[in-house]
Amino acid sequence: MDWDLIAGQQMLKDQLKKSIQNQRISHAQLFLGKEGYGTLPLALAYAAEILEQEKPTAAQRVSHLNHVDLHFSFPVFTANRSSLSQQFFYQFREMILANPYSSFDDWSSFLESENKQLFISADEVEEQNKKFALKSFEGGSKILIIWRADKLNVPASNKLLKFLEEPPEKTVILLTAENADDLLPTILSRTQLVQVPRLSDTELGEYLSKNFQMSEDRQKSVIHQSQGNLNTALKLMQQEGSTEFEELFVQWVRDAFQVKKRPEFLKNIILWARSIAGWNREKQKNFLEYCAEMFRMAMIQNYGAQELVHKKIESGSFNWDSFSKFIHGANIESIITEINEADYHLQRNANPRIVWTDLGIKLSRYIHKTA
Repeated sequence: MDWDLIAGQQMLKDQLKKSIQNQRISHAQLFLGKEGYGTLPLALAYAAEILEQEKPTAAQRVSHLNHVDLHFSFPVFTANRSSLSQQFFYQFREMILANPYSSFDDWSSFLESENKQLFISADEVEEQNKKFALKSFEGGSKILIIWRADKLNVPASNKLLKFLEEPPEKTVILLTAENADDLLPTILSRTQLVQVPRLSDTELGEYLSKNFQMSEDRQKSVIHQSQGNLNTALKLMQQEGSTEFEELFVQWVRDAFQVKKRPEFLKNIILWARSIAGWNREKQKNFLEYCAEMFRMAMIQNYGAQELVHKKIESGSFNWDSFSKFIHGANIESIITEINEADYHLQRNANPRIVWTDLGIKLSRYIHKTA
């Protein structure tokens, strides 16, 4: 991957390039941060630079993820009694070439594996050990990128530890992870940490201006909602013009208002929950983020800071101003907490029908709470 295609992170880019120029390449490095911050793109660009120094034609092959001395391990589910990454490599390659900022949830959705556990197995690490015991095809370095190393199971972690302690000659191991807490401390102690921070609003703005045409207001809205995560920003761009989330949010709010006086509207909320529960996990997560953002905007509107309201619902007969008066300091915390709880349970494979029904009913309680 070309350094210039990576959003922001100029200080990190310079630091990584300098380590190659000074021939101070650590054999094991951990790129720590959310995928949307650029952990994998940075690892790919770093690998391309290392291999290009040895052979000038290498970078293009790395950009297509087909360099013979660049290997990948990533979380998969057990299929045909095998848990090796190789059996899903073409799907992984397709996803990363389309969007190198893709997240773990994107990968899970891509494989349609919401109900299956994705992990990196001991067999996978053993397979990589065998590959790296052989000399490189082109006579230079061999590089292993372990994407989402925080998904290593315990046996795999122990095998990787031995690999890190006694790596073959001219071997570079690049790990990416979102959370260091899920990695063995002994693995952390044997890797050089590359902390990848969130993108600044300026960096996101520069990337969006360069790659998309949009109004200034739309760009500000995307940047604000993305919170420094380019993957989130790209999804928001894809959602532009879609009214599905807006229609479902409005339906939820209207039914929640009615339930207090007309309990028969509870049936509507149950049907609403069932329809959303049929989505893949990534789409459900995006809708939760959308709902949380709309409630926050409504509260800001209610308190008169209209210049900070970068997004509102103005379509149809929905009265945004009237709705915002019901969202205030006495209920916003409870509403956001419940949305976060729903996200937590969905990520841990709770029954989505139960999660969404519970969330839908609770809103009818909170939305009538007086300020």
